[in-house]
Amino acid sequence: MNETLAQRVRIDVDGTVQGVGFRPFVYRLAHELELSGWVSNTVNGVSIEVEGGAPTIETFLRRLKDEAPASACVDGMRTYGIPVQDDRGFAIHRSTERGRPSLVIPPDLATCSDCLRELADSSDRRFRYPFLTCTQCGPRYSLLTAMPYERSYTTMGGFPLCVDCLAEYETESDRRFHAEQTACSACGPYVRLWDEQGYETERGEEALLRANALLCEGLVVAVKALGGFQLWVDAGSEEAVRRLRARKQRPDKPYAVLFPSIDAVHADCVVSADEEAILRSPQAPIVLVRKRSGAQLAESVAPGNPYIGAMLPATPLHHLLMQDLQRPMVATSGNRAEEPIVIDEREAVIRLKGIADAFLIHDRPIARPVDDSVVRVVPAGSQARETEQQDKLKAQVIMLRRARGYAPQAIRLENGFGEKTGLGSVLAVGGHLKNTVALLREDRVWLSQHLGDLSTLEADAAFRQAVGDLQRLLKTEPQLIACDLHPDYRSSRFARELASSLSVPLVPVQHHHAHVASCMAEHGLDGEVLGIAWDGAGYGTDGQVWGGEFLIAGYQRFRRFAHLRPFRLLGGEAAMKEPRRSAAAVLWEIMGERMPGYRLPSWEAADDQRAQFAALLRSGLASPWTTSMGRLFDAVASLTGLCRQPSFEGQAAMAVEFAAERAGGHEASFASGYSVDLVEPDSSGGTRVVDWRPMVSALLDDLRRGCNPEQIAARFHVGLAAGIVCVAQAAGLPRVVLTGGCFQNGLLLSFTRQRLEEAGFAVYSHSLVPSNDGGLSLGQAVIAARISSEEQSL
Repeated sequence: MNETLAQRVRIDVDGTVQGVGFRPFVYRLAHELELSGWVSNTVNGVSIEVEGGAPTIETFLRRLKDEAPASACVDGMRTYGIPVQDDRGFAIHRSTERGRPSLVIPPDLATCSDCLRELADSSDRRFRYPFLTCTQCGPRYSLLTAMPYERSYTTMGGFPLCVDCLAEYETESDRRFHAEQTACSACGPYVRLWDEQGYETERGEEALLRANALLCEGLVVAVKALGGFQLWVDAGSEEAVRRLRARKQRPDKPYAVLFPSIDAVHADCVVSADEEAILRSPQAPIVLVRKRSGAQLAESVAPGNPYIGAMLPATPLHHLLMQDLQRPMVATSGNRAEEPIVIDEREAVIRLKGIADAFLIHDRPIARPVDDSVVRVVPAGSQARETEQQDKLKAQVIMLRRARGYAPQAIRLENGFGEKTGLGSVLAVGGHLKNTVALLREDRVWLSQHLGDLSTLEADAAFRQAVGDLQRLLKTEPQLIACDLHPDYRSSRFARELASSLSVPLVPVQHHHAHVASCMAEHGLDGEVLGIAWDGAGYGTDGQVWGGEFLIAGYQRFRRFAHLRPFRLLGGEAAMKEPRRSAAAVLWEIMGERMPGYRLPSWEAADDQRAQFAALLRSGLASPWTTSMGRLFDAVASLTGLCRQPSFEGQAAMAVEFAAERAGGHEASFASGYSVDLVEPDSSGGTRVVDWRPMVSALLDDLRRGCNPEQIAARFHVGLAAGIVCVAQAAGLPRVVLTGGCFQNGLLLSFTRQRLEEAGFAVYSHSLVPSNDGGLSLGQAVIAARISSEEQSL
């Protein structure tokens, strides 16, 4: 078309394009190319109309994709011609609320380099202002109360812009053009320091200086961060860290450490290029990195753990504090055990009483608790899904906790998922531990932030708020609800009540099937796979406690191809807290009545306790059968003496993993592993059984010979990987999914992936969502959608 002949096109953009400077970018690009038209936020993303010559519009469309802001993520762009209007100029229009929301909820992002320069510039009017932001960084999801993303729909709506900030907001050439959360010291929030009783002692700059002084004295300061309170203490002071542990009643669970700079992280930790890239990314999560032998950190920061959960400052407030402190700080979640993090300062004074010595607070309200995300880096496999972050890395990111920086970005479902289901919205409420909730509509699933364990009333309130938030922000009500098959989970009870009140169907989903489907959905898989789901516990279709499962699964259905040989969960839930109980149970399966008299120097159990264990095992009283791989790890930890009395979930299994690493586990020969037997079903049918007894018997022989526990742990890992390959070969499916909490173990994941890929299998594991129960809601949602769709088509 001739350049002089104008045309007009409408462009609808889907993705993370609100709250990330996308409209100002479009405005500047259109002005540069002298195109007329407008841009507006919509409930579906962003809509654009441009008018001009065809070649110029083609250039605009190309640059719209190639030059979008780094924090934006364009998932889809639909373009179609419309009548020419002969308008003049280009404008940003007010947002429209027509239609239903799609992928438009922006996550919170770490402070950008431009804002950091202003923060340090004494001539800038935002010099040392703790809440400066722009279109490229700052809080979004943690402040959002409704959609579309505009200031009036955030907790910043109560802070009217001053004359200077308003001028920036309305100036198209300014970095804060339509930055909804912008503010300055004249019109925005400010910091104050409260004593332990909640009385103000300082404000502004003096509050920051006094808080730092208290930290340098070894006291505990509760800091109101982006998504909730954090408890800070000097990470180099053994006395200070121990004091925090005593007050929080958290004797061993590792603490995250906030470092003042990437150089400071390198000084105390071994950091790969990939780990550094993630630490410095806009998401700025906690990254597990290996601690240096000469690290100047208190041993109590992560007792017996070779890794440190390192993070860098993610907000201006954090930067200001750390610039002055210039030392690592423990920055752990501001809560009590099994409670969500505190987001309100008055509530913090009550709930953190006896823990914090002072409170550094501010008056910007937090809409919802959003904890720090936690990730780990392991060698990437050949089937790792390419994501915007993953394709820049040489390794695979394992998501351990998905929250700040990532939530609530949607998971896009592939292979025409929305067309195959044709349903309305599906709400999935997750499990009981590490809970998240999810909402599926068409081809996308929105996952909430990590909510934690639903064991307290406070946790239940946060869970219910998250369910309401997703429905309100996405302006949808579920037509179907999914939950865990376990009838007594708090989340399952809630799902039954909600389904009844809304008169919609409820779909209970088996725990391990949900794990497998979660990984399948993450990678866009369809059809059947062999799913290996290993974790601590999940309610089985037979009413037993599953946890070492090999499932041939698709979305609509699964069958149990094989499972770990059952043993007793000695004392029920008590076995989950005392590894010696799992050790006694596996010994009973090997030697029966000889177990009480069996002696190992490394295995501690008093005679009267052994007799009590034997009585329970003999009768089966309060000791259901389990196939839990997590409990088998516990048994090995106890028998080898690597962990006798854990104080947090997963501690025993972690001890076995770390011991294997100390033995040079990553270089261990596969031939050195212990063996398991795959027992075929008899003529009456049934399920194959992976018999661990040869493995544990060989392990006991090694212990009696005085073999090093570290070498035993390495052989245990190698044997498990070999056992998985054996089952995969028997199943005969080309695709294998590795899921469940046990595959947070980087060594087990690496061994297993290597062996499977060498045997010719395509291997899939998690990167976008956790392999632990934090990913259950995604799996529940896609399973329920497919089951319901299939039923409707019959």
